Amino acid sequence: WSSDVCSSDLEECAFYTADPHTLKILDQARKVAKTDATVLIQGPSGTGKELLADLIWKNSKRADKPFIELNCSAIPETLFESEMFGYEAGAFTGGNRSGKAGKFEIANGGTIFLDEIGELPLDMQAKLLRAIQERRFYRVGGTSPIDVDVRLVVATNRKLSELVKEGKFREDLFYRINVVNFDIPPLEMRKCDIPGLAARFLQKLSHLYEKEIQSFDPEVMDLFVRYNWPGNVRQLQNILESIVILMEGNVVTKETLADV
Repeated sequence: WSSDVCSSDLEECAFYTADPHTLKILDQARKVAKTDATVLIQGPSGTGKELLADLIWKNSKRADKPFIELNCSAIPETLFESEMFGYEAGAFTGGNRSGKAGKFEIANGGTIFLDEIGELPLDMQAKLLRAIQERRFYRVGGTSPIDVDVRLVVATNRKLSELVKEGKFREDLFYRINVVNFDIPPLEMRKCDIPGLAARFLQKLSHLYEKEIQSFDPEVMDLFVRYNWPGNVRQLQNILESIVILMEGNVVTKETLADV
């Protein structure tokens, strides 16, 4: 899966997949999207966890409200709390003079997506758990609680149950976020998805780069299906983007691949 694979409509996504496990995930996502249940999405990097989170939001009753993303692995540990909960004026040197709202405050009424939650430091895990349970938090340097109503979707490429055993992830937070669990397998385990994904990528990328590429030679598709794709869907998309940019003609052939 990738953000370029399909639109926000789950039915369109289902049209481009033939893998039974993927179809099951989409059917379950359609059901859970209509609720406010917390969702945990697990799977290797590049499998499309962020797309599933986006699909759940766009098919939910909060679709007209904010969808706020925070990548827990991309924020320095010292800035986690202020990024998540914001800070008051004068809370620390170099901050905005009037203070700043955090991701939870901005997402009020909508959905917040915490990607790579397995990278969240233990002290922030405790503060996140408190915010989820109480539906309120304090800005850094603040003394007045801020009430929020957010739907929580989280994702990770790590096995949280193993991190709990290792003492790297709070058990109480794990059970709090593990309400509805989607486990997205790597692309090599759902090869039936490859033809549909490749065709959709080709269509989107050809339009993006103003090319008139129409199809794949059967030999090329056979190579795609037999390849293991260690980088998952992201790798498939990147390779096809390179092909579309560099190739001439309107059919992707084995000779085309030699030029990539």
